[in-house]
Amino acid sequence: MTEVVCAVVVTHRRVDPLTKSLDVVTNQTRRPDHLIVVDNDDDDRVRELVAAQPIPSTYVGSRRNLGGAGGFALGILQALALGADWVWLADDDGRPADASVLQTLLACAATHSLAEVSPMVCDLDDPARLAFPLRRGLVWRRWVAELRVDGAGDLLPGIASLFNGALFRASTLEAVGVPDIRLFIRGDEVEVHRRLVRSGLPFGTCLDAVYLHPQGSDEFKPILGGRMHTQYPGDATKRFFTYRNRGYLQSQPGLRRLIPQEWVRFGWFFLVTRRDPAGFAEWIRLRRVGRRERFSR
Repeated sequence: MTEVVCAVVVTHRRVDPLTKSLDVVTNQTRRPDHLIVVDNDDDDRVRELVAAQPIPSTYVGSRRNLGGAGGFALGILQALALGADWVWLADDDGRPADASVLQTLLACAATHSLAEVSPMVCDLDDPARLAFPLRRGLVWRRWVAELRVDGAGDLLPGIASLFNGALFRASTLEAVGVPDIRLFIRGDEVEVHRRLVRSGLPFGTCLDAVYLHPQGSDEFKPILGGRMHTQYPGDATKRFFTYRNRGYLQSQPGLRRLIPQEWVRFGWFFLVTRRDPAGFAEWIRLRRVGRRERFSR
């Protein structure tokens, strides 16, 4: 019996990029059996776009902006309720690199008996470069060639980028749960990754599949001659959610070991590199808010 694959895409006020994303998602060589689009703006233009897709689709318009975390949670639950065996996640500003991505991910999951498999997430404008830097120990990987060296054959086990093109078994989502709506944006994928690691289920990155995404490494600022990095979003709202949510995340089992190096890295960045004691004080405050689980926006 053919397994049912539901694609879940979350969007918010990005109709043009969403149009490009859906065009690739719905025209795979192995097409998803159903498309679910969660629209955090309840926009009629998106409703019409979804209705025009070449595969069965469900439009979920939310009059409240649930963020990426709430949007994916809602879409995943909808997919499970529809009887999905696999749930394939995507966002509105990224897209599969070609028409074979879903088929390749399914084949990789079958070959290696994976509970979840992700494609490599590469720079939309320069696919030879990773869209987000990947840390392996103390070394940062920024290029596809560096990642392929680390992998064995077609799989890099135990590492996955969520949620850009990530493919989950339904049973995996039952075991690890859906994203935490309280996180809104920033860190929701880290939290699910934390749960995935602790579940003991096998997962990894398929090195034969690529998902394209706008470059996101500009937020990662080098310190100590590039040996370490800190995350400093240029937008104050993104900094709020990033630092607050990191405070919460690093209070959770599996991530507490990162706390000592977090203080070293951000202390150095704010006090030595930026010479910004007020910024460091705000970073401390936001971490404390997250650690206390004060999630008011």
